[in-house]
Amino acid sequence: MQPFATVPPLAELVAPPSWRTVDFISDLHLNADEPATFEAWQAYMQGTPADAVFILGDLFEVWVGDDAVSADFKAQPEASFENRCASVLAQAGSRLALFFMHGNRDFLVGPDLMDACHASLLGDPTALGFAGRRWLLSHGDALCLDDTDYLAFRRQVRSPGWQQAFLARPLAERLGLAREMRRQSEARKRSGMDYGDVDHNAARQWLEAANAPTLIHGHTHKPALHDLGKGLSRMVLSDWDAGASVPRAEVLRLDSSGLQRIAVDCA
Repeated sequence: MQPFATVPPLAELVAPPSWRTVDFISDLHLNADEPATFEAWQAYMQGTPADAVFILGDLFEVWVGDDAVSADFKAQPEASFENRCASVLAQAGSRLALFFMHGNRDFLVGPDLMDACHASLLGDPTALGFAGRRWLLSHGDALCLDDTDYLAFRRQVRSPGWQQAFLARPLAERLGLAREMRRQSEARKRSGMDYGDVDHNAARQWLEAANAPTLIHGHTHKPALHDLGKGLSRMVLSDWDAGASVPRAEVLRLDSSGLQRIAVDCA
C-alpha cells in the first residue's frame, strides 16, 4: 500500500520557558470494570511532577459524549464513572498544563469536557517545541495504513454528520452501544487478533514535513523505540493494564536530558 502523499494539517505548540518536565501517556482505556487501572492513573495524575501532561488518545475505553458527565461532577464525583474521571482531570488541570488528543476510542471528547477540566484539545498531529527540539505527537492510528477496515471506520466516525447523528441519540442508548462496543473489543482481545502497526514510510513523511526528528505516539500497544533512518525515529507509548498478571502502566517523561520511560506504581 502506498503511504500518505501529504501530512494532515499540522498543529503547532511551543512550550513556555517555565516548563521543565513533560509527560506523555496514552491507551489507558479507562472503564468502570477495571478499577485498578483507574486508581493507578488517579494516583499518577495527583502526584506527577510534570509541568504538562499530554494524553495522546484512548484515555477512555469508549466516550459517548460530554453529556455523560454531570454538570455538578466536582461536587458529586462518585455519581458515575465518567464523573470520577472528569474530577481527576479537573484537579490535574487546575495545577498543571493538560492536553488531550483524540484516540480511536474517545474521539467524541469535546470542548465541554475540556473546558470543565481546564484542558486543551490537541490536533492530530501536533508539533511540540520543547527543550530546544521539535517533537511530533500523534495518537498513531492514522498511520496504520495496512489496517484498511479500521481506516474506513475512522473516516466514517470522524465525519461531522456521523457524529452529529450519534450524539443526537438519547444518552441511555449511546451507553448501551458503548457496552456492546466493549463486548466486541474484549472478544477481539481474546481472539489474539493483532493490532495494526505504523507504516514507516508514512511516519517518515510526517516527520520530514513537520521538521521534527522524533514521533511520539500510542495506539499500537507495542512500546518500543524504532529507528527510521536519516536521524528519524518513533517512540511508542505503553498501554495501561494495572490489573494484569504483569501490570502495565508507564509514562514517557521528557526533560532537558531527553526521554525516559517511568513505571507507574500499580500497588
